[in-house]
Amino acid sequence: MKMVVCGGCAASWRRCVVMSLRLLFLLPAGLPVRSQGESQSDNKQMENITIRQGETLFLSCSQGDFVTHTAWLNRSSILYAGEDKWSVDPRVSLVTLNQDEFTIKIEDVDLTDEGLYICAVQTSSRPRTTSVHVIVQVPPKIVNLSKDLVVNEGSNVTLMCLANGKPEPAIVWRIISPSDESLSSDNEVLEIPFISRYRAGVYECTAANDIAVDTQTVELTVNFPPSIADGRDVGVTLGQRGVLLCEADAVPEADFEWYRDDRRIFNGFDGIEIENDGAVSKLTFFNVSEADYGNYSCVAVNKLGSANTSIVLYEIIEPTSSTLLQGPGAVQDGNSGTSTVFTPTCLLLIVLLHLLLKF
Repeated sequence: MKMVVCGGCAASWRRCVVMSLRLLFLLPAGLPVRSQGESQSDNKQMENITIRQGETLFLSCSQGDFVTHTAWLNRSSILYAGEDKWSVDPRVSLVTLNQDEFTIKIEDVDLTDEGLYICAVQTSSRPRTTSVHVIVQVPPKIVNLSKDLVVNEGSNVTLMCLANGKPEPAIVWRIISPSDESLSSDNEVLEIPFISRYRAGVYECTAANDIAVDTQTVELTVNFPPSIADGRDVGVTLGQRGVLLCEADAVPEADFEWYRDDRRIFNGFDGIEIENDGAVSKLTFFNVSEADYGNYSCVAVNKLGSANTSIVLYEIIEPTSSTLLQGPGAVQDGNSGTSTVFTPTCLLLIVLLHLLLKF
């Protein structure tokens, strides 16, 4: 390959620099290059510089004695030629230029700044180049995440999480509410076949590389038909307050219906109050009458199905003074059908009276 000689350039120094440095850029590091005096140039490869996106990059090379011209290049573009700025990028600026050092800086580094940079120095004896490869690291960012989902029980569910970053981030899926370590994945896609109501909750996607971690969540709602708890029979004394409870688990929440035999009961019907609070329905009798005793049905309904249970309201008879006297000490009169009750105190009095009468 022939060398472009600056001495033959009648044009300005800038044109010579562009032609010469572009040629130097195309030559692999370490190849000999001849100057005007046919002397061999010095080509030095520095260690890679690794920098995070958004930080400030400083590029520096040593000058040496008898420097006539200097330039910093990025690929085929000249950033600075001496004190003259050739780059139109406002992020690039000159820091130091003297016989010992030539330093520029690039603020708010981005991926487009990654690549090979060359510092070219022309001395009185030979040209010298110093090259360095800049690697830009980018923190992970989740760019495509499944939206919150509402599915029916038994459906197949696919959750997607895509992220950018450099180095390429690792993706991890897990369910965090309720916590279940058995349900996790280290892939961008999380497959959940035949999902059950117990797999509903908040799912977390984590994208991580050596720089940082990005985390986002997806809420998964699983619809299922009502399942109703067995009703508990309730005993109430005549004239007292009685409450029948009905509890159902369902998504979406169930609507409740109450029946006496085949007749539906509505709120305010015959002084009865119906109060629904989420998964629980309450049927209240404020003053139980004889007509209220019997069998009641509670039905829970949502768009996926229904369930029902039966509850019996039965009478509790309060004990009276006569029934309190009934017990193991009662003696039944066979003729009258009435009973005479002898308590231990009464028996003691009878014995005492009998002894007094004898004396």
